[in-house]
Amino acid sequence: MTDKKLLAFTLGLAAFLVYFSFLWQGATGYNLSDEGFLWYGVQRVLAGEVPLRDFMAYDPGRYYWSAALLKLAGADGIIALRAAVALFQAIGLATALWLIMAAGRGRQLAYLVVCGITLLMWMWPRHKLFDATLSILLVAALSYLVRQPDARRYFVTGLCVGLAAVFGRNHGMYGALASAGVIIWLSLRRSEGPTLLRGAVLWACGVVAGFAPVLLMLLLVPGFSQGFWDSVLLLFEAGATNLTLPVPWPWKVQWAGQATGDALRAFLIGLFFVGMLAYGLLSIAWVVWRKWRNQFVEPVCVATAFLALPYAQYALSRADIGHLAQNIFPLMIGCMALLATQARKVKWPAAALLCMSSIWVIFVYHPGWQARNSGQWTKLDLSSDRLLVDPDTVNNVAMLRSLAVRYVPDGRALAAMPLWPGAYATLGRKAPVWDIYPLFPRSARVEQGEIERMKQARTSMVFILDVALDGRDELRYQHTHPLTYRYLQNDFTRIDGGPNPAYQVYVANDLLK
Repeated sequence: MTDKKLLAFTLGLAAFLVYFSFLWQGATGYNLSDEGFLWYGVQRVLAGEVPLRDFMAYDPGRYYWSAALLKLAGADGIIALRAAVALFQAIGLATALWLIMAAGRGRQLAYLVVCGITLLMWMWPRHKLFDATLSILLVAALSYLVRQPDARRYFVTGLCVGLAAVFGRNHGMYGALASAGVIIWLSLRRSEGPTLLRGAVLWACGVVAGFAPVLLMLLLVPGFSQGFWDSVLLLFEAGATNLTLPVPWPWKVQWAGQATGDALRAFLIGLFFVGMLAYGLLSIAWVVWRKWRNQFVEPVCVATAFLALPYAQYALSRADIGHLAQNIFPLMIGCMALLATQARKVKWPAAALLCMSSIWVIFVYHPGWQARNSGQWTKLDLSSDRLLVDPDTVNNVAMLRSLAVRYVPDGRALAAMPLWPGAYATLGRKAPVWDIYPLFPRSARVEQGEIERMKQARTSMVFILDVALDGRDELRYQHTHPLTYRYLQNDFTRIDGGPNPAYQVYVANDLLK
């Protein structure tokens, strides 16, 4: 089969798998937290606002990608947003399959199908598919450099790292760390190509060029620089990039007292965390040893070796299944590329085991399976779309709509804190605050600024989800934002929030007069 036919097969397979997944669950499930956070940001960009300047956000790239596609489609609903994300996902899946095929020198179509299904399973949660795809694209960029390390490719690799940072600064940082490792690796016993210093300079110039959209926004978009640096300051105030969770090491699994299938799933999840660390450490040692002996190493293996540890670090920073899934692709692509070079008696049993264990671990988290398994999910009309969602989400959306009708007249605003930024997107309302997802404690200065925004927006109703996040009482909103909570006690009246004691509803005193 020619290279063109192999490329066509790879693109077609990726498109088919993503399209099938979208047909199965594109209109299923809705997350008021993280998915709502993304949807609200895209809505505000379509309304002319700027991420980070006008509202708390991820880095701008994913918003402008989504908003551009939604603008072309003339839509602003959640299903249209998911379709825009799915297109980005298809690019990532096709790239991963191409890398695996190149390692196996083609002629492995059935193996590619197995790899495609395995990788598709890990592409969850869907609002994080930008992150999964970016990690894959960084593998491709570094593989491109290793395959032929000339001046142009150093620059192009840096360009890709810079572009990744436009979508997520963490990806830019991980790409930079891995690039440093690859550039140093290339300099070992070098016989041709740019020197270490020249290669690094060319790469750095590429990074600047790739990150140019954000640099231009910092220079030309009024107020963006303040929002950008405030988002950086938030990380320092929080002292972490995420709320930490302990790593579920496989040896900590309690086999007694739970179903065998659930215990096995927990054990496999722990093994995948171990695998990320082990692959990162062992593969670096292996590629360096091979390089020192002037032995050939598959470019994709070099790329995944130096990317595995940075992404493992992020997965371990909040060690849940979602963070495992979005950071596992350097490990998965590296293993699949290595298996593609092996004899059939090694490749097929190992690939089958990897596929089956992946399906067992992650399949139960996909909304399509959850809806089918529950049998109790019902229809929800959301904007112009009709979704199939769980009963709790139906009830929560109905409650928010009812509260908005009763307590948020025209010209007034509502706030939903701290865990439901999707409330604004669901109701089509502009948030009265910048920090739409206030999980971390903030300084008194920042809190006072948010209170002033609420006053200027004439906020008439505030919904507080009073829960101890991760079981930590200090992460309740009243403890992380004491000044704002005191403002609500003084200027608002708490009303009945319904049967759930975690739902606290505050209505402005002037509205009740």
